[in-house]
Amino acid sequence: MSVELSNVPGRVEPEGYVHVGVATGSKTVYLAGQVSQDAEGATVAAGDLAGQTEQALVNVASALDSVGASFGDVAKLTIYVVDWEPAKMEALFAGVGAAAEKLGVDPVKPATLIGVAALFEPDYLIEIEATAVLA
Repeated sequence: MSVELSNVPGRVEPEGYVHVGVATGSKTVYLAGQVSQDAEGATVAAGDLAGQTEQALVNVASALDSVGASFGDVAKLTIYVVDWEPAKMEALFAGVGAAAEKLGVDPVKPATLIGVAALFEPDYLIEIEATAVLA
């Protein structure tokens, strides 16, 4: 694994992410935002943030795998959620948990969550970008 994860001493331990990722390696991978789309381009889990989060993370894993990377190589996630409000946290975490179980990975990474008014297609509720570093 080329990414070491940690939290800042003396600060509150965050839930669902970590503060710091130190990546060492020679190849950086930047994934375009992944959405809740199946292999044929159809929207998966329309109207369901948990289901869309799960599918978007499965798509992140697939994109990483296509270049010889894995979730262990992810240094940072950026998550865009339509009409974000704290009440959506439960559904977001449910989707993350379902994806982690399905993929057999630890999804806890440095992450930024950004609320947006809309994404490029009206059916999408979430889009996830990843940056990974390979040794």
